[in-house]
Amino acid sequence: MPTRRDLLAGLASSGAAASAGCVRLGASEAAPRAAAGSESDGSGAGTGGRSPATETDVYRSTIQSVVGILNYGQNGPQGSGSGFVAGDGYIVTNQHVVAGATEVKLRFQGNTWRDAAIVGTDAYSDLAVLRAEDRPEAATPLSWVATDPEPPVGTSVMAIGSPYGFSGSASTGVISGVDRVLSAPNNFTVADSVQTDAALNPGNSGGPIVTYGGDVAAVAARGGGDNLGFGVSAALSKRVIPALAADGEYDHSYMGVRLVEVSPLIAEAYGIDDVGGVLIVEAVEGGPADGTLRGTDGSTTVDGVSVPTGGDVVVGVGGTDVEVQADLSNYLALETSPGDTVEFTVLRDGSERTVSFELGERPEPDA
Repeated sequence: MPTRRDLLAGLASSGAAASAGCVRLGASEAAPRAAAGSESDGSGAGTGGRSPATETDVYRSTIQSVVGILNYGQNGPQGSGSGFVAGDGYIVTNQHVVAGATEVKLRFQGNTWRDAAIVGTDAYSDLAVLRAEDRPEAATPLSWVATDPEPPVGTSVMAIGSPYGFSGSASTGVISGVDRVLSAPNNFTVADSVQTDAALNPGNSGGPIVTYGGDVAAVAARGGGDNLGFGVSAALSKRVIPALAADGEYDHSYMGVRLVEVSPLIAEAYGIDDVGGVLIVEAVEGGPADGTLRGTDGSTTVDGVSVPTGGDVVVGVGGTDVEVQADLSNYLALETSPGDTVEFTVLRDGSERTVSFELGERPEPDA
């Protein structure tokens, strides 16, 4: 069965023929796509000598599966966003796009409207799953990009959605950063986030960020300024979304600690040669790490700055090095589940040791 990349390459080839004289005016059909649930490496390469996919090819191959979303509350419209068809036909979007909704309406291409039901939401990943009755036949599921390894920095991408309510809008750019850590409720984080310079404006939230292979690399989540936007990675989405579709919720692993990254001043205070790791500031009383990991209990002054002392410095988890907070957050988010017993490598009292404990489940966002 042809992959989406093969079909995009075919589109590119026919586009080259058109430019040579076989012009078809007024064509607006969406290109056929690969079977639902498939994955590719997302590079858009390896087209057997044919022209690579153009932006127009990518747009035409995906737009029928992208929707605009209207959120209605008790007092009428209260927000809008974007989404896309995935999996077995459910709609993926952001949790914040449908937060507080009493009614949700979807706008498919061709100004086709459908009512949607909220199946599941997760504030800690900012993802949500909806179901629409009588989904248009052309709105077939988009596939996720292969995530082992994930698309690297520099990969060309396109963000498709409904910024400011304008349906069928596309912006282009590249993956300009990976392993970003974004804020989430209760001082938790959204791990493994993707940074892009493709324009993300109000209303793009929840739409797909696709590679030129036509596969979803991230779910657009927020804009951060000029040439700076972020999305929930395909790797995290592929863990969370099936659970939301099946059970309406997703359980995140929980250590029960407050921490900071090791800075040069902290490294000096702890006698660490190489700056890296995360310092446990507090092990929450009664939490999973309580009694196993040590929080800080004193302070010292380094170059005129007060630095907390006495806490464990985590430098490894599950056999993976921890240099920055993202290393720890990504491992917990992508490799573990509540109830797993995980080993941590820590620096304590000037020596390295291994400790382990069973991970818990994050408290509810409003707890």
